[in-house]
Amino acid sequence: MGRRIHFVVDPQGWCCMGLIIFVWLYNTIFIPKVILFPHYEEGHISVVAILCYYFCSLFCIASLLRASVADPGKLPENPKIPITEREYWELCNKCNMMRPKRSHHCSRCGHCVRRMDHHCPWINNCVGEDNHWLFLQLCFYTQILSSYTLILDFCHYYYFFPLKKENWDVFVFRHELALLRISAFMGLIILGGISGLFYTQLMGIFTDTTSIEKMSNCCEDISRPRKPWQQTFSEVFGTHWKILWFIPFRQRQPLRVPYHFANHV
Repeated sequence: MGRRIHFVVDPQGWCCMGLIIFVWLYNTIFIPKVILFPHYEEGHISVVAILCYYFCSLFCIASLLRASVADPGKLPENPKIPITEREYWELCNKCNMMRPKRSHHCSRCGHCVRRMDHHCPWINNCVGEDNHWLFLQLCFYTQILSSYTLILDFCHYYYFFPLKKENWDVFVFRHELALLRISAFMGLIILGGISGLFYTQLMGIFTDTTSIEKMSNCCEDISRPRKPWQQTFSEVFGTHWKILWFIPFRQRQPLRVPYHFANHV
């Protein structure tokens, strides 16, 4: 998408991300095969339900992959500092490099990241200025996909009419109950965990603070003016067009942030 690929060599992150991809792949394969397609063939649901599920699944995996390989805002070794902005830069005491304020040094990645929020093992990448919007989309579409999956699991047994045509020679139908119980269990775990994370991320954007800034209690400076929530969201997503906040298939264009809003980390 016009940005350089950022790849983190971390076996723990690979395992976490592999687990997320497994859960996504499991539900993307078995939910349509066990629930959506059979009920569509018998006229219980419309094709819209199938298309919505695949759209949610596509947007979820797209935001996951892009967030994991996108450059979060890694600072170059010899950054060019404009003369008018030198007072807003500081020296990192870990890598001895100049960085703009609100940047943070990631000990796992070994470099500084602009406006770093946290290092997320589930995407095997830092969440920073340039990929925070993708991380928010990942949380949003994961919640929708998990909720949709749980609703389908529930409706399959308690709302939809029983299926008349069942091929019991096929593996998925012989183990239908076990497959859907696994799907429901994974959906509950993912939905519960991601909902809390998404809430903290939204509150951070509303208050214009990162997770690291909250933990370090460095954002209690009452002299720093607060920006409207539309402005903070626009800065994270790189556009004032709200419809584009939900689309992962685009290139983010950073908005210029006035330095009198800057916060020291």
